Amino acid sequence: MTRLTLPIAITPGDPCGIGPEIIAKAWCTAPELTRGCFVAGDVGLMRRAMALVQKKSCFPVCEIESPAQAMDMPPRCLPVLQVVPVAPSLPWGRVDARAGRLAGDAVLWATRAALRGEISAVVTAPLHKEALHAAGAPYDQYPGHTELLQAESARHTGVTVAQMPVRMMLANEELSVVLVSIHLSLREALDAITRDRVLETLRITHCALSPSLGRKPRIALAGVNPHAGEGGLFGREEIEILQPCVSAACAEGIDVQGPFAPDTVFMRARQSPDGQREFDVVIAMYHDQGLIPVKYLGVEQGVNITLGLPLVRTSPDHGTAMDLAGLGKADASSLIQAIRMARQRVLGAH
Repeated sequence: MTRLTLPIAITPGDPCGIGPEIIAKAWCTAPELTRGCFVAGDVGLMRRAMALVQKKSCFPVCEIESPAQAMDMPPRCLPVLQVVPVAPSLPWGRVDARAGRLAGDAVLWATRAALRGEISAVVTAPLHKEALHAAGAPYDQYPGHTELLQAESARHTGVTVAQMPVRMMLANEELSVVLVSIHLSLREALDAITRDRVLETLRITHCALSPSLGRKPRIALAGVNPHAGEGGLFGREEIEILQPCVSAACAEGIDVQGPFAPDTVFMRARQSPDGQREFDVVIAMYHDQGLIPVKYLGVEQGVNITLGLPLVRTSPDHGTAMDLAGLGKADASSLIQAIRMARQRVLGAH
């Protein structure tokens, strides 16, 4: 496996959820993939998680003094940088403000380290939004990871949050989808389909994917209405908003086609068994339009990638699963895939 030049930081997420456990499982099951990675969090928490995963003979959890030390750690040894105050032993499966603060502090440290150029990427295990909010300032102003990362990146760059727009891409080995809007009601999401927002999404996607692909990404734009409006019979968003966006984006050198019927475009962008696909990514108009096809193909392989940030950030496409925490049954597949995609994006950018 190609060696990283800078380490990747993995944040533990909510310590009462499955984040620490799936990190420990990733080190046990994918030791070559995790070479050059370290956990930015709490040493005691990760030792507890490793004991949960390896009940008989635990792989060592080693405290490191700097991110650079992670590059020389042997396989099957989990390096942890203590970036938060020493954590108490928190109960599995409970919403706890102390857990929310630990999770937030770890993400904040990793974001700043990435912006300083000390690490190559951030992989975030799931945090619990209620616990994050309960932790109080400054975390109660952020709905989740993305908003925290966006705000800190904007602050570091010296721009407003509005001047650093981001988009969520959900991806697995077969399909990649970028969303025009995320957590809005369907009525609000339809209002969010504007020329400015769609064109901004196309620009962000083009700029974010070009370095890792080594070429322009082939982008497909999904329509809004059945049959992409059928020439205006089923709605005019395609004619009045989406087609002008495609024309404007092509004039800027972006490789985009559409709008296509939403019920078939995802099949055209899905990777076939021989490794071929017509499009690299689909721009979906709203949350469920894009996430249903990705998750149907296998939620355990899905990865959330934030586009538009001045750093690489990936995350598993699932939550804290409080009902599974502490049982040793959590599936680490999505986290492993998130680490793999972070490596690919880092190496592709170089």
